[in-house]
Amino acid sequence: MLGTVVIMLAGAAVYWFVLLPSSIPSVKSTVAKSVQFSSSQESVLEGTGYVVARRQTTVSSKTTGKVTQVYIEEGMRVSEGQLLATLDDSLQRDQLVLAEAQHEESLASLLELDVQIKQARQDLDRKQELLERSLISVDEVDQSQLRLDGFLAQKTRAEKGIEVSEAALVVQKQQLEDMTIKAPFDGIVIAKAAQPGEMISPVSGGGGFTRTGICTIVDMDSIEVQVDVNEKFINRVTPDQPVTVTLNSYPDTRLPAEVIAIIPTADRARATVRVRIRLLEKDDRVLPDMGVSVSFLEQGTTVQRETLPTGIEIAESALLYDGDQAYVWVIDEDSTISKANVEIQRSADDRIILNGGLNRNDRVVKDIDLELQNKLVTGQKVRVVN
Repeated sequence: MLGTVVIMLAGAAVYWFVLLPSSIPSVKSTVAKSVQFSSSQESVLEGTGYVVARRQTTVSSKTTGKVTQVYIEEGMRVSEGQLLATLDDSLQRDQLVLAEAQHEESLASLLELDVQIKQARQDLDRKQELLERSLISVDEVDQSQLRLDGFLAQKTRAEKGIEVSEAALVVQKQQLEDMTIKAPFDGIVIAKAAQPGEMISPVSGGGGFTRTGICTIVDMDSIEVQVDVNEKFINRVTPDQPVTVTLNSYPDTRLPAEVIAIIPTADRARATVRVRIRLLEKDDRVLPDMGVSVSFLEQGTTVQRETLPTGIEIAESALLYDGDQAYVWVIDEDSTISKANVEIQRSADDRIILNGGLNRNDRVVKDIDLELQNKLVTGQKVRVVN
């Protein structure tokens, strides 16, 4: 029995240390790298900067109030005058009703005075006739005249009162209108700062319980690029100079632009001068505060949108062919291999540039001879020796 166990252990050892290693091919590997080709346009100066929105505002209310409805979300495009939010306007509506009633009262008082003035005129006319016939004294006529003059003075005051009530009515209507918050210009909402039920005020009250704005809106048509140029090289920059702008997030695209202005002041601490740059073409990928690289070109250079070719670079020894189809063996994380068809863009020396089929940092088998090629199959484990 003991002999049988010894024989089994010996067989297992032979399998694990002799037969199994020989069944797993040893391979060398290389890592796929991303490459990007440079632009054909030569620059006189390179710089870095940021995308800036010249027209950006936090929309708030004119008065303190409680938010009842919010009609916007981040990323929403809004038009000038579009309703963004409403505040509790119950008090303003009551005040408007009161102002309207006071205005109606002023109008009614004026009508009443007109009747009294008419009666006073008729009374004065009758007494003047009686005075001509010597039936009454001059004092009675004078009293009627004074009574008429008093009504006329009251009418003048009533007319002024109507003007006051009309002005008060306008004020109350405006205060009611101020309970609705509207977009000041066309743009995109980039931040939503308040929710229904919260208090909002144009002035911060401290403590964090009162919001100072409903949202932040950016006019995407006002976007430009600002670059801080070292003052030693500012002589290479001139207004209207052609420029190409490359977003750090999209390094394969160069956007046409031009210099708007050189800000006529220098930063003493950094020894730089700020330069404003206008994008000549709109691109929805350009967002405020994005980092950019800028190339200042020679005056007279024609600039246009340019897409720089990119690709994946691998060693030429990793490339195999099945008829006209090129392919490589990709090594997965568990050391198994899989076949990946690839499309060749170009070759340079011992490197191959691919259009597709691989991703950056993919590990592939290289230096594949005919013997090794016959051993490799999809799903097989390999031992990487380099």
